[in-house]
Amino acid sequence: MKQQITEAVNKQKAFFQTNATKDVEYRLDALKKLKRTIRRFEDQLCDALWEDLHKSKFEAYATEIGIVLDELSVHIKNVKKWAKPEKVSTPVLHYKSDSYIYNEPFGTVLVIAPWNYPFQLLFNPLIAAISSGNTAVLKPSPYTPRTSEVMHEIIKDCFHEEYICLFKGGRQVNQWLLEEKFDYIFFTGSPMLGKQVMKMAAENLTPIALELGGKSPCIVDENVNIDVAAKRIVWGKYINAGQTCIAPDYLFVHKKVKNKLLDKMKEVITEFFGENPQESDDFARVVNEANVLRLQKLMEGLTIFAGGQVDVTEKYIAPTILTDVTPEHPIMQEEIFGPLLPVMEFTSYAQVYKYINANPKPLALYFFSEDTARQEEVLLNTSSGGGCINDTLMHIANHNLPFGGVGNSGMGRYHGEFGFKALSNPRAILKKSTLLDVPVRYAPYKDKLGMVKMLLN
Repeated sequence: MKQQITEAVNKQKAFFQTNATKDVEYRLDALKKLKRTIRRFEDQLCDALWEDLHKSKFEAYATEIGIVLDELSVHIKNVKKWAKPEKVSTPVLHYKSDSYIYNEPFGTVLVIAPWNYPFQLLFNPLIAAISSGNTAVLKPSPYTPRTSEVMHEIIKDCFHEEYICLFKGGRQVNQWLLEEKFDYIFFTGSPMLGKQVMKMAAENLTPIALELGGKSPCIVDENVNIDVAAKRIVWGKYINAGQTCIAPDYLFVHKKVKNKLLDKMKEVITEFFGENPQESDDFARVVNEANVLRLQKLMEGLTIFAGGQVDVTEKYIAPTILTDVTPEHPIMQEEIFGPLLPVMEFTSYAQVYKYINANPKPLALYFFSEDTARQEEVLLNTSSGGGCINDTLMHIANHNLPFGGVGNSGMGRYHGEFGFKALSNPRAILKKSTLLDVPVRYAPYKDKLGMVKMLLN
């Protein structure tokens, strides 16, 4: 396969040099064709996501297919506008000049996607790559094989391989791909793997976007709407069985409302998934046995307030709330990526800020409070890639907001126009008239310094 990869990359580089993808109409046709093809494959995608992750049809559409179709609609509507050269103002020093920003494509882009949202996290970066005029090589995760197969069929049905192609396989395939010289790499996955990708990209000085993760905190103030907070936290934590890069990773709740909130969350879990969530068609499964065993070990020594049931053969772990948690417990040392929610209490916001800021910057931060002044204080005293006030996850669903991390949780932003810009090189071009040629910039410079100071100040 290594030879196939090299040949595919070389074909794409040659095709890019024909300038076909720089034609905005070509991009627009490709986006429209992709949208039509995804709609034809919608049932197959839903079946595959059920088989790989036990995602209900609603969840498959709401968190994967629908988000991709919406992203396509945004790019189809706006790509002509985004692709136009943007005229910017020109200082008087450059009299008789016009200045422009040309958003040109990088060339051939590599997109490596994870398994937790296998369709959304492969196709949304692809849309940005197409929209901005690149060719693309795609690499889905091997842990969701049925979904990878359907995605492969979509790509083959839609595009010639010299434009867009997809390679399946494990980490060896990733290694071979990363050994090629791409013009841009878009990686979504863990911080540990992100470091490896960045190291390999550095060998060729390849620009890169890293969409990673981390321990995203959810803080609950004493002045809070308990009923609404409980529903939104439970929904955000347990959708896709907690296997969401922006899921609330741990709960930091004020001591005054802790018991009331946890009691309500326990009720909500039953309301959402029934007395036995294992029988619910609306509760997903852990991706594989290895992750079930890892999550089971993280529960050891902690008080199980709700859930805790494990069925390794079914790759099932119940929606679980864990109490008596301290920062020293193993569950607070790594991103959980599963349906376990550790709870710590606080009485002082200084305690909250000190803990959060002592750890790597998270991909998301959530704060529940009716106190608007406190909301702004929390934002001022913390940092994250994004987040919500009085909600969880929903910032990802607004294409007018940039999505991405900061520090350990990633670099680069996409969704909507941010994706177009991420995968475009903003090329600065100054067009100058030859009718006037001011001699002050030419040597000899004797007696010209005063004039230059006047022009530049």
